[in-house]
Amino acid sequence: MDIEELRTFVEVADASGVTQAARRLGVSKSLVSRRLARLENHLGVQLLARTTRGASLTEAGATFREHAAKICSEFDIAREAILHSEDLRGRLRVAAPLSFGPTHFAPVLSQMALRHPQLKIFSSYTDRFVDLVGEGFDCAIRVGYLQDSALLARRVGSVCGILVASPEYIEAHGAPVSPDEIVNHQVAMRGDERWQFKDGDKIVTLLPQGRFIADNGVSLVSAALDGVGIAYLPEPLVEDHISSGALVPIMTRYPIPAAGIFVVRPPGQHPSRKVRTLTELLAERFGAATVNDGVPSLGKYG
Repeated sequence: MDIEELRTFVEVADASGVTQAARRLGVSKSLVSRRLARLENHLGVQLLARTTRGASLTEAGATFREHAAKICSEFDIAREAILHSEDLRGRLRVAAPLSFGPTHFAPVLSQMALRHPQLKIFSSYTDRFVDLVGEGFDCAIRVGYLQDSALLARRVGSVCGILVASPEYIEAHGAPVSPDEIVNHQVAMRGDERWQFKDGDKIVTLLPQGRFIADNGVSLVSAALDGVGIAYLPEPLVEDHISSGALVPIMTRYPIPAAGIFVVRPPGQHPSRKVRTLTELLAERFGAATVNDGVPSLGKYG
């Protein structure tokens, strides 16, 4: 029994299948199957029940999975402790928002790959909240406001939001001048989101009602550009359109509170050095003055 067999078993257990685990590990399905067979033969017990739809843990497998995951984590920590400071190895799986992850976070990941040539980086861009444990991610980059969660977060920067509309929409419908007027306007929005504005020292929270709803910020930008309605968006998504005049900032007397950029990871005593390194690079890029581990968080913008 070796560490790769344990790691493979944990991946199959978390991914609920050999195919998905092989993709995460970057190896063939046949190699994954051989490792699992060797591990089960060594232990003399069946850990996984295979079906045509995937694999599920047996009772023994569920018990063993927790111990195996801890062993793998402790092994990684021990290996990092004895490696030279610039040597990052293995793989790092990161989830980031699709809305501006490819433009704002991908360059940081590219720099990390250049600095650590023995590190494999797998990045996934989506505006949905990925299941870090179930989908095998080491961490996620999320943007928004802190909410209750079992995840651990470290703030690496801030992003400002802005309320915008197209000149055509404003000409046809006017523009709200205070938060209470938003109910009289069409809005492009995500799900059941809350909109927050500063009114002096107070925070005003609204639950807008929109007929254009999307799970992706880029889609909301397109809707705003086409005059569908007003939109509440991170400023990096719309700054070019504001510069060109295609979108106009509105209700500027009531600014939007700055949202945080966070690296979130599953609960655990020790973040891996790979995650710590990425966190430090992001903090350097986005100018976080202070960062704190251990803050529960979920991202508003994904």
